[in-house]
Amino acid sequence: MLVVLLTVLPVLPFPAINPILISIGPFAVRWYALAYIVGIIAGWFYARAIIASERSWGGPAPLTVIDFDDFVIWITLGIILGGRTGYVLFYNLPHFVEHPLQIFQLWNGGMSFHGGVAGCIVAIVAFALKRGIPMLSLGDVTAAVCPIGLFLGRIANFINGELWGRPTDVPWAMIFPNGGPIPRHPSQLYEATLEGVVLFVVLGLLMRFGALKRPGVVTGSFALGYGGARVTCELFREPDVQLGFLWGGLTMGMLLCIPLMLGGIAILTYALSYEPKPKDG
Repeated sequence: MLVVLLTVLPVLPFPAINPILISIGPFAVRWYALAYIVGIIAGWFYARAIIASERSWGGPAPLTVIDFDDFVIWITLGIILGGRTGYVLFYNLPHFVEHPLQIFQLWNGGMSFHGGVAGCIVAIVAFALKRGIPMLSLGDVTAAVCPIGLFLGRIANFINGELWGRPTDVPWAMIFPNGGPIPRHPSQLYEATLEGVVLFVVLGLLMRFGALKRPGVVTGSFALGYGGARVTCELFREPDVQLGFLWGGLTMGMLLCIPLMLGGIAILTYALSYEPKPKDG
């Protein structure tokens, strides 16, 4: 029956791209690692452009380009340490309790976006206090550039053939190498589109229309927008095998988005309760 089904359903071929871009002896550069590196560098340059745009802020930004240059190492550590810690705690704690040394084997994969958000929040708060700059404004810049990394990360997930979607008969279904013989949603591409491209454009439009003059609007919009995009994509994404479906058919990704979205609503409410910064001149 399964063979007949596969011959009838339209299936797109999965592009078999080697997850390793370059390999020299024991040294290997993987697409997934490259996505993080390029995402951080591209986000850095975009953040510098945002900070330099006085029109967007209604005058000089409350932080300098040099501030953000110094902040990059903080946010990088927040992403990596928070992302890994979140994956260990939220997605595979029993396994890592039995194999604690594998916690440090980042090259084997395993990062949590929500853990990365927690790490970024710690980095933002700590750096803002140390440098004496507004936390929400630093958060706004960080949130505005985040979709770049999300887009690249999801494309890397697709190249790796991981985090694939649920079985489907849509015309663009694919059979993933590790997903069995059943056609599935290319959910990584859905996430790259919604969490990356769409969210990037929405936040860019908000900044163009003065969102940075109300500290927290971009941060709150990002949290709310990402949460909505992720919950939508989780409807098409296969849950992690070690977790499966949780309460009421929800997935871990959906559950973790609840506090994120509530936090976004709270920040937006706070930000919109104040008048925007008047434009100079």
